[in-house]
Amino acid sequence: MAAFVGALKLFICLLLWFNTLSCIQGARDFYEFRYPFIKRASSFSSSSFSSSNTDEVSYDYIIVGGGSAGCPLAATLSRNFSVLVLERGGVPFSNANVSFLSNFHIALADTSPSSASQPFVSTDGVINARARVLGGGTCINAGFYTRANSDFIKRVGWDARLVNESYPWVEKQIVHQPKLAQWQDAFKDGLLDVGVSPFNGFTYDHIYGTKVGGTIFDRFGRRHTAAELLASANPKMLTVLVYATVQKVLFDQTGKRPKAMGVKFKDENGNQHEAFLTNNRRSEVILSCGAIGTPQLLMLSGVGPKAELERLNISMVLHNEFVGKGMADNPMNSVFVPMTRPVEQSLIQTVGITKMGVYIEASSGFGQSQDSIRCHHGILSAEIGQLSTLPPKQRTKEAIEAFIKGKKDLPHEAFKGGFILEKIAMPLSTGHLNLVNTNVDDNPSVTFNYFGHPRDLRRCVNGIRMAAKVIQSGRFMNFTKCDKPTVEKLLNMSVKANINLIPKHTNDTKSLEQFCKDTVITIWHYHGGCHVGKVVNHDHRVLGTRRLQIVDGSTFSESPGTNPQGTVLMMGRYMGVKILRRRLGKAAHV
Repeated sequence: MAAFVGALKLFICLLLWFNTLSCIQGARDFYEFRYPFIKRASSFSSSSFSSSNTDEVSYDYIIVGGGSAGCPLAATLSRNFSVLVLERGGVPFSNANVSFLSNFHIALADTSPSSASQPFVSTDGVINARARVLGGGTCINAGFYTRANSDFIKRVGWDARLVNESYPWVEKQIVHQPKLAQWQDAFKDGLLDVGVSPFNGFTYDHIYGTKVGGTIFDRFGRRHTAAELLASANPKMLTVLVYATVQKVLFDQTGKRPKAMGVKFKDENGNQHEAFLTNNRRSEVILSCGAIGTPQLLMLSGVGPKAELERLNISMVLHNEFVGKGMADNPMNSVFVPMTRPVEQSLIQTVGITKMGVYIEASSGFGQSQDSIRCHHGILSAEIGQLSTLPPKQRTKEAIEAFIKGKKDLPHEAFKGGFILEKIAMPLSTGHLNLVNTNVDDNPSVTFNYFGHPRDLRRCVNGIRMAAKVIQSGRFMNFTKCDKPTVEKLLNMSVKANINLIPKHTNDTKSLEQFCKDTVITIWHYHGGCHVGKVVNHDHRVLGTRRLQIVDGSTFSESPGTNPQGTVLMMGRYMGVKILRRRLGKAAHV
């Protein structure tokens, strides 16, 4: 008996020790168990995998970028072929700033080198962000999920049947129906009050009127990212390297057309590696680096405008004047709505889809969990208005650093209320992307040319008027319990609270056109730079090359639906199935 009691005590002690260890290691153990194929880039070895008869490691597919498109693409292709995914960021699973809805603003505000979000400022003066983490934009966005409308699918020439099979593949794994927040419910009533009807209820479909869309946050506020789609992969055929920064695509230029052979990348310690494709003519390097990263990497690899490459002494592989051209971002403007009491945090759940080319959305409140990773908030702090009053020439690196040093946290009182947002659908204004240098870690120069086309400005004015009507509607005011604000008062508050680096005209808020220009911000729906018919063909293969393909939003000439994330996720699955069926026919395991 004594021996049994002693053994039981030892078992309990071991159990307690294991539980303590589990708390410390947390999500790391979980993801290493569920995703054993995810490794650090420094572990890469030329003998780690080989699908050819040679000693040199080679892969059927090398996917550059483990983001919204790259993860579902890799999971699908690995069912039949060997796949290597190279992701420049780390894993999202153990990052509290990524994992919880309450920390949404922190992931974006963290400008440290290890952040999941890499900030950049367009030449227009608008602060933006690029994902730098496995799972891509699904790790740092507001979580809203919707499908594209059927017209978009027709315009891009996709197989509607396969599209309608690919969306549910994503949705069953990571998408949820939201629990509607009070702010979102009141906003829904306000939209219906002003005629954005009918109410279409909860739906993934893109339908005119007011609707509640899906979300990648579950009922506990936990984020589910594209990285989780890798659970559908064949673990024996997939290798995912994190902290693997691809510097260029390697080409064989002995034939009539340059042929992709592999890639050159560096690991987290700065050591250089090369990974190669098999000799099979159907093996491919697939770029899924996003609308900023893909045109940047193409040019760094020698594919792009001749003058651009010569300016930086990059050896030209193929001249294509359209790489980096046609960049677009959907301009967003917000109207701040104050409240006399704290309001529950909510990100986008309800949306008004109007027939005037404007989407009306909403967010509210402030949250920060106890598990938040402490960080400075940099140039994304709420009081950026202090910095934006500086003339452009005085916005030096030193001035921004001084501003960052003085800010430690976002003020909760700035979020006692919410925002009504209006976004321009399918903007006609476009810009361009240019390299600043040959360092892939540095952001390229991006110009979106917001409101360069007068029609975009007219739609913004109409959108602001619609947002003001929603705020002044009876049912929305019953919720806010504030006196009916004048449009001018709302605009004045919004100009002061706005977050960009554009000088303000605070005495000119009676001009809605000026308000649109002064307060334009991004909703992170930028796209373009590698358009179909100009940089890639309809199968998304890079024109003039062999064994090089692009699967991401850089190929879009418009942002699908009210939010592109659902369609980019679907695109990864869709293109993966297309590739498998093209190679294997009915033998494809999808």
